[in-house]
Amino acid sequence: MVKIAILGYGVVGSGVAEVLRMNQSKIAKKAGKNIEVKYVMDLKDLSDDPLESLQIKDFGIIENDPEVKIVVESIGGETIAYDYAKRALLSGKSVCTPNKALMAKHGAELLSIAKEKGVFLLFEASVGGGIPLIRPFNDALLTDEIETVSGILNGTSNYILTQMSVNGTSYSEALRSAQELGYAEQDPTADVGGFDACRKLSILLSLATGKKVDYEKIKTEGIEKISTDDFAFAHALGFTLKQIVNGRICENGVEAITAPFLVPICHPMAAVNDVYNAAWVKGKATDNVMLYGSGAGKYPTASAVISNIADAVNGGHLSYYWSHEEINILPADAYVKRKVIRVSCENPDAFLKSVKAEKTISLAEYPNFAAWLTSHETEAETTASLEELKKIPGFKAVEQVLRVFEE
Repeated sequence: MVKIAILGYGVVGSGVAEVLRMNQSKIAKKAGKNIEVKYVMDLKDLSDDPLESLQIKDFGIIENDPEVKIVVESIGGETIAYDYAKRALLSGKSVCTPNKALMAKHGAELLSIAKEKGVFLLFEASVGGGIPLIRPFNDALLTDEIETVSGILNGTSNYILTQMSVNGTSYSEALRSAQELGYAEQDPTADVGGFDACRKLSILLSLATGKKVDYEKIKTEGIEKISTDDFAFAHALGFTLKQIVNGRICENGVEAITAPFLVPICHPMAAVNDVYNAAWVKGKATDNVMLYGSGAGKYPTASAVISNIADAVNGGHLSYYWSHEEINILPADAYVKRKVIRVSCENPDAFLKSVKAEKTISLAEYPNFAAWLTSHETEAETTASLEELKKIPGFKAVEQVLRVFEE
């Protein structure tokens, strides 16, 4: 019998307890031992919950109980969760967590402590929710060299953009729907602003490089300014819109960006809709690999956490690590992408004759807009070209600039 403690009894924490009860025998078979929840630590009232009698509010009880071998940290955030996770590891207990903020900020330190103490720090659910992503990603590093990491890693933003693309819903209406369905918080900034996905990208790049990737230095843009107009022009040019994380490992550092991207309709990631997530990884030997599945939700995330619990119980071969050394994040101005630029102007067809582009487009239903696809150019070159637009007769304003996703 292995006894565990659950910190935080919200969506994920309560999900872990429920799945352990529902699949007790199957989990015990995989782990090699029965798993029993000894403590649930949460400040809210757990009256009428099956685990009410196990509730405590003092972490010291867990920290000093030698019977507790594994701590599930599902509090979230970077502060209290960090304190408890660190104390648990220092006391010789393994930690399983879905907390991407914790791992992005403190992963190097906590992994170092786990290694020193001979215990596990496992975080499968921190990236991709229920998608088994971290383990195969990490295992691939043993035999291959990862070159690029891209993907759709936030279910909330993907749901919103899907509603806008498929149903013509406005951004505000799609966001309201996501909140009503429980996909988005009342303050959705972390999701729609790209910060949640950015942290996940930093975790994957840290694993790939073996060095700390500071998520605060990754260029991050949200989807708040995406409109149905953008989708009209995107569809006409053969694209859809997705919030994408895009990282490339170079000799002198990494390129990393989280932003709305135009994805070619023929690309597999264009078909990743609603709250689903996908990771697109390119290795030098394996080439392109895509992992797809439910990126969030109570039970998929809880299942990923429990998989880690079983790994910690049976002492699997899992070994995750990145050093405190920070890898260089290359200046975003040098990133090379094609872009679609949309402007408001007088007489779009006449305006487009003065634009250098791979492809130009005007739509009859949008008589005051023109758009075009640029050739491959740096961010700095795009900025300079936007200044030149002001000299073209009939120009009014730059309405949108969107990068094109390419492998």
